[in-house]
Amino acid sequence: MTSLASTHPPSHHQSNACVIAAPFGCLGITTEMVDGSLMLAYIRYLPASAKHQAPGNALAALVEEQCRAYFADPRTVFDLPLKPQGTAFQQRVWNAVAQLQSGETTTYGEIAARLHSGARAVGGACGANYFPLVIPCHRVVAKANLGGFMGQDAPGLYRDIKRWLLNHEARA
Repeated sequence: MTSLASTHPPSHHQSNACVIAAPFGCLGITTEMVDGSLMLAYIRYLPASAKHQAPGNALAALVEEQCRAYFADPRTVFDLPLKPQGTAFQQRVWNAVAQLQSGETTTYGEIAARLHSGARAVGGACGANYFPLVIPCHRVVAKANLGGFMGQDAPGLYRDIKRWLLNHEARA
């Protein structure tokens, strides 16, 4: 992952947010200064009605650029500095998920077997993902169906986004 320099003075809590359009709604992007380095703190899926807000720093602009590249070509590989987050188990799940290529899927159970864990625990880690798209938890499905997404099992915005992302990657 790359490291981006920032003109801001080091501060652990300095953050900047923006909201950009996506084919399925909007993305909320938050960057933070962590120990003197500007990092992506999280990405949120938002409804199309969310108020757009331009990127306020170079990293947020880079995240927007890489997201737009992904929307044009789902084989795009993200290269962004990610804020260290999550438990050790979540990080193991996210590392496994990050190995999945565009258009490739696996099941919660398959990841659980590799990590000597349970499928529900893997699903919980996927639902807690701070960096959707970048760490593509949408590529993890249930054994018999689409499965949940972003911690939601019911139909709605998140499941619609998961379906869109999988279809987008399948078309490539």
